[in-house]
Amino acid sequence: MAVYARRLSFFGPSKPISYLFSSRAFIEKFRALSLSRSSSCHLFSVYSCNEFENDAENGGHGFTKWRNGGGIFHNSACIDPTVLIEIGAIVQSKAIVGANVSVGSGAVIGPDVTIGQSTKIGYNVSLSNCTIGDSCVIHNGVCIGQDGFGFYVDEHGNMVKKPQMLNAKIGNHVEIGANSCVDRGSWRDTVIGDHSKIDNLVQIGHNVVIGSGCMLCGQVGIAGSATIGDYVTLGGRAAIRDHVFIASKVRLAANSCATKDIQEAGDYGGFPAVPINEWRRQVVAKFRTTKKELPQG
Repeated sequence: MAVYARRLSFFGPSKPISYLFSSRAFIEKFRALSLSRSSSCHLFSVYSCNEFENDAENGGHGFTKWRNGGGIFHNSACIDPTVLIEIGAIVQSKAIVGANVSVGSGAVIGPDVTIGQSTKIGYNVSLSNCTIGDSCVIHNGVCIGQDGFGFYVDEHGNMVKKPQMLNAKIGNHVEIGANSCVDRGSWRDTVIGDHSKIDNLVQIGHNVVIGSGCMLCGQVGIAGSATIGDYVTLGGRAAIRDHVFIASKVRLAANSCATKDIQEAGDYGGFPAVPINEWRRQVVAKFRTTKKELPQG
């Protein structure tokens, strides 16, 4: 039976995602050959020509059912044979999915998205305009790569949307909790560094750059174009104002808000955030003042 080359696999599980980035031209060259006849080339996963015929007859518009899990994928996507795509998930055109990746039901892998090896994509995840590194965990309901919140008022008083044309880049060994959002960039890519861990319900705005080994607890909000160093910890519901710089090894207490740059490592708290000992003195002073103002009786 005649066979056609349709899938370009990764170069084995020992190769990191950075190897793919450096070989992009190589990948594109083989994509152009995606309908070339091949019976022995180990770089391709091979499928029968009947699948093409069935796809066309069923009005699939270039989409085919993936054999491992029952999800569907576009014919121009590059998917390693070890990938699991569960039923109800979809991998769209020119996406690249590495070895041992699992994609949960309801997930959408958008056009040109790249996912590194051994990454787990949860249920109902939406990925667009982004790259995901190796060995990441993207929990249920996460959205990465959608437009950021950017508008300006024109001369007529109308709200006009600013172009959001860049990407979001997620490093290796990153974990992102359920229903968190990471917006794509407008003037620079949004970046999350290697080994950073993000809790549920976290909002990361466009153009934000987060370093390596950071920990963001639940309901943290980081406004657009903020820059965060390495090994930063943000307590629950902490907030970072737009364009603010946070130095490496800063720890921000829960419910605090950084309204200006923090240039030195250490512990901070309050609104606006100040060094932790100063914030504690503020809290004690406020308590004493309030106690004096209470009616005696």
